[in-house]
Amino acid sequence: MTSIAFGSTGPVRPRLRITRRGRAVLAVLMAIPLAAGALFAGFGAMGATATQTSGADGFSYVSVQPGESLWQLAETVAPNADPRDVVSDIVKLNDLGSGEIQPGQRIAIPAQYAQ
Repeated sequence: MTSIAFGSTGPVRPRLRITRRGRAVLAVLMAIPLAAGALFAGFGAMGATATQTSGADGFSYVSVQPGESLWQLAETVAPNADPRDVVSDIVKLNDLGSGEIQPGQRIAIPAQYAQ
């Protein structure tokens, strides 16, 4: 009788393989939060209308109307200026983390654009 010696390499571990269907499921699961975030950001950047009031500190303030975007606000308060510059100045003055504004929010307008 012959004896068979087993190697000391340890137990054999099966390799994990992701099937085509598994990759598709993972891709969809990763895309859902991205799509939801883009949709949410898109609702915050819809059209805008501004109402203007003056503050005691020399700035002009506007109240954001439903559906108003920062770009539309910039075009309203400074129609002869480049909207990119106006948006940048408004974001800096109001310390906005992003270009997203909410209805009812009071936004300070830089003095050079106040009418």
